Amino acid sequence: MSSPSSTRTASPPRPAPAAVRRVSPAGRPRRTGRRSGLTASGFLAPFAVLFLSMMVAPICYAIYQSFFTVHRAGLFGGAQSTEFAGLSNYADAFKDHDFIASIVRVVLLGCVQVPVMLGLALLLALLLDSRSARLRKTYRLTFFLPYALPGAIAAVTWSFLLVKDLSPFTGPLSHLGIHTDFLSPSWVPVSIGNMITWGWTGYNMLIIYSALQTIPAEVMEAAALDGCTGRRLAWAVKIPLVRPALVLTTVFSIIGTAQMYTEPAVLVGARIPGVDPKFTPIMNTTLGMDVGGQNLAAAESVVLALITLVLSFGFLKYNQRKGAMA
Repeated sequence: MSSPSSTRTASPPRPAPAAVRRVSPAGRPRRTGRRSGLTASGFLAPFAVLFLSMMVAPICYAIYQSFFTVHRAGLFGGAQSTEFAGLSNYADAFKDHDFIASIVRVVLLGCVQVPVMLGLALLLALLLDSRSARLRKTYRLTFFLPYALPGAIAAVTWSFLLVKDLSPFTGPLSHLGIHTDFLSPSWVPVSIGNMITWGWTGYNMLIIYSALQTIPAEVMEAAALDGCTGRRLAWAVKIPLVRPALVLTTVFSIIGTAQMYTEPAVLVGARIPGVDPKFTPIMNTTLGMDVGGQNLAAAESVVLALITLVLSFGFLKYNQRKGAMA
């Protein structure tokens, strides 16, 4: 017989816990991912609409127009019909001597102007990044101001500065025995290149200067400990590290040179006799559209776009191979 203290009372059975509904771990990320995807799509939708309507649609329409031609009946126009022309417009574009001459003219101008402009931009960026530089914000703003000035206004200003009878440069040069007219046919490419260099050097300088600011301080300290200072520091350390920025500015400059229009167009509007109204490919195609040759102008625009793509993409591939071999 057991004692009362040793007697154990059985505890009542606990109720079974209710079944808990578990959500698979993969379910929550999917909902979050869908919501974030919808949010991102909502923010990108305005850009996509503008990009498709303002960029892709005009390009597709130009390509479409380049394969057709318009035939007009009668001396004064009359009825007109649109017919499929195949590649005949492209053949006519390569037979257009003014169009080919404008491409050659712009390419030669870019081969001289782009290296000069980027060389000046790199030099100014290195000077601003040096330890002995003073008033950096003031000089940075001063170099950037020409880019902030609208291109048409800058071209009008330079057109007055370069007129032979009004230019402040012709007087001092004449005292040195140099008699020149900066708006003569032989000097017009140099004057236009000067306008572009003046307007875009500050823009490229800021891109290169921003790349210089991202160089780690440890790298600069290690170079200083090795005795690498001054010009040697700039040539051996800074310039190789900002090479991607130099490639980027070069590609932008190639595209901008192919789209040259404002400066020579302003000089043509000012009736400068030394400026050809078909100086650039875009000016040539614009004149073609004014006389009703929109299909030929579309073909020339496509050719110009392909040339720009080949030059810029070829330059990128060349730098990629050169970087891989280094």
